[in-house]
Amino acid sequence: MPILDTRVPAVLLRIDRNPFHHGTLGAVRSLGRAGVEVHLVADSEGSPVRRSRFVCAMHPPPPPGSSTADIAAVLRRVAARVSRPAVLVPMDDESALAVSRLGEELAAGYLLPKQPGALAERVADKAELAAVCASVGVPHPVTLIPGSPAQAAAAARRLGLPLVAKWSRPWLIPAGTGLRSTVVVRSAQEARALYSRTDEAGSRLLLQAFLPPGPDRDWFFHGYVDRCGVTHGGGPGRKHRAWPRGAGLTAVGRWTPNPQLQSLVERLTEVLGYRGIFDLDFRRDAAAGRYHLLDFNPRPGAQFRLFEDGAGLDVVRALHLDLTHRPLPTPVPLPGRAFVVENYAPFGALRPRSAGRELAWHAVDDRAPGRAMWGLWARHVSLRLTQRAGRPVRGPAAADPDGSADTDGTAKASGTVVGPPREPAGTAVRAVRVTAPAGERASRADSTVVRPRGRVPRQGRRSAQVSAALTALSSGSLAHSPADDEKASNC
Repeated sequence: MPILDTRVPAVLLRIDRNPFHHGTLGAVRSLGRAGVEVHLVADSEGSPVRRSRFVCAMHPPPPPGSSTADIAAVLRRVAARVSRPAVLVPMDDESALAVSRLGEELAAGYLLPKQPGALAERVADKAELAAVCASVGVPHPVTLIPGSPAQAAAAARRLGLPLVAKWSRPWLIPAGTGLRSTVVVRSAQEARALYSRTDEAGSRLLLQAFLPPGPDRDWFFHGYVDRCGVTHGGGPGRKHRAWPRGAGLTAVGRWTPNPQLQSLVERLTEVLGYRGIFDLDFRRDAAAGRYHLLDFNPRPGAQFRLFEDGAGLDVVRALHLDLTHRPLPTPVPLPGRAFVVENYAPFGALRPRSAGRELAWHAVDDRAPGRAMWGLWARHVSLRLTQRAGRPVRGPAAADPDGSADTDGTAKASGTVVGPPREPAGTAVRAVRVTAPAGERASRADSTVVRPRGRVPRQGRRSAQVSAALTALSSGSLAHSPADDEKASNC
């Protein structure tokens, strides 16, 4: 493992409220195992990540939809409590774009890559990305941006049906609208109707040629570009299984050498002058054999831990090393290494574990988050099954990752968004104070999390819930709702 400067803490920022975001846990463990003091600015209620032994302190995040000024105020308060410059790692799109806008303002309290201009915002915006790809000669699905309902219908006829409709800035979609960031459109009338909701969505509608999914077609590439423009800590990966099936986030991925894709990515980042962590999603056009760039995420992808190499380097550690002016080790690729997200691919996770595989939640040196995840996931599955059966549901609903997750697991602000599950009625709770750095007097709001006490479900009941979750997943009863079928697209 590379030797990180443990005098410099790290602050991880996540604004979205997805309790099943395993990428955040990966970043906490990656830095914590290297001896770095990790502060997490994220929603702690119901999140298994808060139970990690590598979290030094939890801090409340800005609410979803916060202004850039509000996000800056939260980060300044955290910086004052950390009391020394820290490496800042945004973990979702909203966080990444806010941090890119606040570079100069945050410079006194945080270490950040020197990103040119508004590049992060350009590549994250799906409409801008199409123009970026055209300017640098990177394949991208043919994309049209209609300016009226009639133009949307005409664009649908021009592109051919089915086609893919996307909102250019999905993180702006308000909760409760029923809008999804990406849907398959099957008629010109559907395209016209979708365009009529542009004001409600908060960003432009894109209509895009459909690239059908299939075996060996979905790929991703993670990396970190240092101050000299050299890429470290990542590589190309192939998606073997997705959630939902055929689209969505990576449930099982494998590090797979791909010189063509590697060359394409290095050319793209070099031409753009990009600096920092990135996560790219591609779909291969089987007819032409070309890799089309679908998404450019200026932050760590949820499965970035797949690419920990033989020297112990991943993109988050590369960021910390580079920003603290430490040497980055020579890459030692480990092709064939696999990454499995247990709640989305449970039977893949149950297979005999090999040295070249990492699980998203379970870790022998940090068991509590994995146990907490299964309890939360069982409740989520029970809720979904109850809803599908048409029975009324009492109490708060669990967060719905299969209905609101992006291709890397990051929650989208789309569909009906509901909060994470609370403790059952009648359950006593106790406040547990998270250990803060020596000499620091953290406020109660920043250092207290709530954990259950008193009545705890019996092991047999929990086992039955988990068994039901596994059965539902294997049968596909959760993966193939009509809403999920909409996501079998260029997402």
